[in-house]
Amino acid sequence: MKQILLLEDDLSLAHTLRDMLTDEGYGVTCVYDGAQAAEAAYAQRFDLYVFDVNVPLMNGFSLLESLRDARDLTPTLFISALVDLQSLSQGFRAGAFDYIKKPFFPEELLLRIEAKIGTTQPLHVWGAWSYDPRMHSAYKDEALVALGEVQLRLFGLFMSRIGVLIDNDELLEALEHPSPTALRVAINKLRHTTGLEITNIRSVGYRLEPRHS
Repeated sequence: MKQILLLEDDLSLAHTLRDMLTDEGYGVTCVYDGAQAAEAAYAQRFDLYVFDVNVPLMNGFSLLESLRDARDLTPTLFISALVDLQSLSQGFRAGAFDYIKKPFFPEELLLRIEAKIGTTQPLHVWGAWSYDPRMHSAYKDEALVALGEVQLRLFGLFMSRIGVLIDNDELLEALEHPSPTALRVAINKLRHTTGLEITNIRSVGYRLEPRHS
């Protein structure tokens, strides 16, 4: 799975882009200021950086310049409301390959990402179950299964990140009426319906354990 580091301090936009890219089969790490982005970039290898420019602590241009100074050549795409020629030039001089001006359609970002790093959209498989991120569909033994919208959203989150801890806040966004109790009930129902081995990390989140043969 191709991994993307997304730096965007507008939480609503960040979550919209994360959900879209996750549904398309990408792994997405969201950070909300330049310092978090620098820490994530040094801690993990990514296939692509998507950086907003005007973010707290360190702007996107300075961040990329520091990463390039550290010989990090990860392809980088800027998104920003800055449209003047000087800003565009600074972004490309910092080492970006592309620049999208806000506001933009999320699908435009997806097209540019796919053109740069692409993804074959593989099915995510756990035992007899599989998840198609492009069609947002669940299958058991290759037969389509109707899980219901909330269950399907949770199923997609876990299947797209097998073995990865997903925090409670992100899982709550999948619910129609989010609350800790509603999340426990929904995940217990998903366990019962699918047999997925979902582990609770108390007060933090849940993880779908890898299937061992």
